[in-house]
Amino acid sequence: MRDNRSMPACTVIPELAYTDVREAAEWLARAFGFRTRLRIGDHRIQMHAGDGAIVVVEGGGGPVAPQAVLMRVADVDAHTARARDAGATVLRPPVTYPYGERQCSLVDPGGHVWTFSESVADVDPADWGGELVEP
Repeated sequence: MRDNRSMPACTVIPELAYTDVREAAEWLARAFGFRTRLRIGDHRIQMHAGDGAIVVVEGGGGPVAPQAVLMRVADVDAHTARARDAGATVLRPPVTYPYGERQCSLVDPGGHVWTFSESVADVDPADWGGELVEP
């Protein structure tokens, strides 16, 4: 897999929804020792969790599940096709974003949301409005 400064290096990254992203990240740091890696506006914060990562996302109280899984893959288009053929529902087809990731979101038969991400470029988070706190 390609490296991208805008994405944690681990493969599986849980996304946890909170109504107040900054407050949640501060609590997770204080309570569990997680460290802020990258701030993305007021709606998303990547955090180091040991040798893994989590992403705190804005949400809760709506139709979106309070958690999801972000998983890095080598080829998001092939992964999407395989999952769709196996019965996954495509929530968001593959799209390439300015932060160097090509991503899609799928729903499994249990209703869980999965976002699959392929690093397509190494992008400095400052180039798209992110604030890298700790690499």
